[in-house]
Order: sequence, then C-alpha cells, then structure tokens
Amino acid sequence: MLVEELWNTFLETIKKEINSASYSAWFHDLKLLNVEKDSLTIQVPMEIHKKILGDNYYSLMEEILFNLSGITYNIKFVLEEEKQVENSLSPPTIENTKVDALWESNLDKTLNFDNYIVGNTNRFAKVAGMAVAEQPGKIHNPLFIYGKSGLGKTHLMHAIGNFITETTNKKVLYTTSDMFMNEYIGIAGMEKGKNAIDYSNNFKNKYRNVDVLIIDDIQYLVGADKTQEEFFYTFNALHQANKQIIISSDRSPDDLKKIEERLRSRFMWGLPVNIDPPDFDLRVRIIKQKLKGKSIEDKIDEEVIEFIANNCQNDVRFLEGTLNRLMAYTAMIVPNRIDLEFANEALKDYLNVNIYSDNSIENIQKAVSDFYNITIEDLKGKKRSNKIAYPRQIGMYLARMLTEETVSRIGLEFGGRDHSTVIHACDKITEDLKTNKKLESELQMIKSKF
Repeated sequence: MLVEELWNTFLETIKKEINSASYSAWFHDLKLLNVEKDSLTIQVPMEIHKKILGDNYYSLMEEILFNLSGITYNIKFVLEEEKQVENSLSPPTIENTKVDALWESNLDKTLNFDNYIVGNTNRFAKVAGMAVAEQPGKIHNPLFIYGKSGLGKTHLMHAIGNFITETTNKKVLYTTSDMFMNEYIGIAGMEKGKNAIDYSNNFKNKYRNVDVLIIDDIQYLVGADKTQEEFFYTFNALHQANKQIIISSDRSPDDLKKIEERLRSRFMWGLPVNIDPPDFDLRVRIIKQKLKGKSIEDKIDEEVIEFIANNCQNDVRFLEGTLNRLMAYTAMIVPNRIDLEFANEALKDYLNVNIYSDNSIENIQKAVSDFYNITIEDLKGKKRSNKIAYPRQIGMYLARMLTEETVSRIGLEFGGRDHSTVIHACDKITEDLKTNKKLESELQMIKSKF
C-alpha cells in the first residue's frame, strides 16, 4: 500500500472509531512526515497533542496501522519545529459506562464540541477543554477559562461536561457562583438545629462528592467573604481528591483583585486560558452556523453575512441579537432575497445604536486613528515618529482607562508590545494631562466617538 494511501485510509478508519469532536481536536490537523521500515513519524500542531495521542489513542492507532499494513509501527509525534522527539507512551484508560441517570448535572445538552465553532481566538481554549474532557482530574486542574461576556466560555464549559457524562460514569455538576452563594447563604440564614445541620451536610455532599465541578462567573464572589471561604474549602477537598475543577471568569486570575489571594493563587495551579473576541473569519462561520435550519438561510446574500460580521465585532450574543432582529424584520416584510440594501434598512437603528456601545480596544484604535489621520496598522506597527508614537500612547492610555483589559492584553493588541510599554504610555499621558489642556480636549473628542 502506498504511503499516501495508507495515511488517508488510516484517517478514514479512525474517524469511524471515535466521536467527531475527538477526531476534530486530535486528528484533523495531523500530518504524516515519514515512514521508514517499522517507524512512523507524525507532525502534531501543539505539545498537548503528544500527550493526548500517546496516552489515549496510541494503541488504537497502532492496531489500525497494523490491520492496514501488517506492520507494528513505532509511532513518533513531533512538532513542526522539532526534528525528532520520541514520546513516552502508555496504554489508554477508557471509561464507557453511562452517568447515573438520577444525578442532575445542570448541563445544557445542546452545547457540545461539535457545535462549538473554532477559530484563532478560541482554538487553544478548545484544545485545552478537550484535553480536560478526555482526562478529567489528570491534566490542567483547575482549568480557568476567562474572557469578556458573550465569547463562548459557558458553551465550552457545558461541552466539556457533556463529553465527560457521555463517555464516563463520572458525576459532573455545573453551577454558577450566584447559585453556589445563594445555597450557602441558605445555611447561614437557618437557625441552629437539626435542620440546619442536615442542610449544611447536604450542601457539602452536593459540591464535594462530585468528580467534576464546573462553576461559572467566579467574579461574582467578590465581596462575599464567607462564601469565598466555603468555596476555598470545597476547592481544596476536590483538588486533593484529584477531582476536576473548571472555572470561568470575565477576567484573568491576576485581575480578580477582590477575590482572596489564597483562592487566586489556587486558580493558577492548573491552566488559565483566554478566549478573545472572534476575528472576522470566525464571526462569518458563527453566523452561518446560527443560520442553519432557519427560514432565511437560503435567502440571505453572502455580502449581508459579511456586513453583519463587520458590524458585530466583540460579542457573540450581540451577533445573535442582530440575526434575530433581521429574521423578525424579514418575517414582517417577506422579501424574495435578503440583500445588502434590505439588511441596511432592517438593522439601521439597531447597529447604529450598538456598534460603539462597547469600548473595546478595537473601537478605541479606530477612533484614535481616525482622529489623528493615521491607520490602525500604524498604531500596531514599529514606526517611532512622534506623529505615530504619541497617538499610539494615547490609544494605550484610553484602552487602560475605558476597558477592563489587562496591560498585557493591551500590549498584545498594540502590536505585541510588552506590558511595561503600556504602563509607560499610561504614565506619560497621565503626566501630560496635568499641563496640556489641548490634549485634554483631544481626548474628549476621541471619547465622543463612542
């Protein structure tokens, strides 16, 4: 069998043996580099693929290759920049029994890896989530997912939980910090006695006797000192028992300043992963996914999809709201086609009101570049002339003042600059504002664009 034919047949065979989410995460981007006697070298996109493929899929890959070729291959996984790295391989541990049907996980069964659309801004979070789903309690514990509201954190958490419940007998519990806090407050509000003790024991049993605890929006524990203390003990009990913990927040662990230090330090024990706003290509794919099966799917022009993607840059929920608005307008007017003119009419008030409602870094960069008659590429570039460098510092200052982004994220958005550069820019503009009235006026004009 030819090498190319062997590889293509191998991929087709393994696609039938595993679920589509696992195939997409671990096999879709593999490349066969070399076959030599009984040695086979495969290029993988990330370091984590080596571990997952080696721990979970090696025996299956070896068996399929043997059935196809009659050769027991020694399989090696390498990164693109590596020449040849041999992994320590161990047989997989597979659990296939179903979850206890009586256990209420609070998971939304409609949210899974198959309908989680992946792009450059959330790819690493998806890969990390798949790794945790396949080895809960053994890798990235806790998994801390952070990013602004409406970017898919909750979808990813439910996808992880659903994968675990479908492939193992582990008990998974999804909750929000509000639900956790309200249940705990219920204990504090009860008078001492048997009922209070029973309630407290039930609370602890519920949260500490699970295999996977998924808690959403941890930032809302700010100010709830007693609840933070209870969550600290819950976290410790689960972590010491090698139970998986998955947490989400609208900001990184470092930026949760009003959460107890001992909790924030524990959030960093595992893997913090960021989900950024979707780029244009990902927004287009999300729109097309949302339109599947809808009444307007076959009516809408491609340029309308691109128009919506260009105008909904920071929040998937706003994108969904825009599509709902368009569908409602279409249901009233019933056009033969949804072209750009029709979409403009349907969305003119909605987009005009909402397009600048979020002071995102991208919007700030646009406003600064328009005001100073330079390009966004100039703001992100390496040019150091005062005509560009000073507006760049103003952009960094406004991003720091008007958003909740970290200095590291701001530096990344301004051409991959170091966090110290952002801090210097903020200090510079702050000092200039004390004596420069013209600068103060300019900042007000830029802000007015929002």
